[in-house]
Amino acid sequence: MKQVNAINSTKNVPAKVQVTTPMLSGILYAAIWLAVGALLLSALLRFGSMQESELPLYSMLVHGLSALAGGYIAGKRSGTKGWYYGGLLGVVYGLLVLLVSFLASNTGISGRTLAMLGETLLAGAFGGIVGVNAKRS
Repeated sequence: MKQVNAINSTKNVPAKVQVTTPMLSGILYAAIWLAVGALLLSALLRFGSMQESELPLYSMLVHGLSALAGGYIAGKRSGTKGWYYGGLLGVVYGLLVLLVSFLASNTGISGRTLAMLGETLLAGAFGGIVGVNAKRS
């Protein structure tokens, strides 16, 4: 009787996980940057000399940087129309943040939320422009 090998003789190479759509990958990167920024702000608030009154300004900065990073990735993955993909990512990101803030703390639309939507739109569009023009080495 032949012994059956438990391991196949061919190489078992794990498949790479790759997000193919520019928008989804951009949102994923923007969420990662948002999480890192929120942790950094929390640490500065707890252990640093930052006051709670300064938090809205710094949170707008974190949202802008997150949309910029997401727009960069979306533009780089798309290869064309970086301002379009980046700007669309900025709007989607801003609406997701608005939805989460509404569900978490029942906040409505105000001047600050409209400013955040405008900021994420512009930052995402700029990131998309830079991302399309970034040369791959």
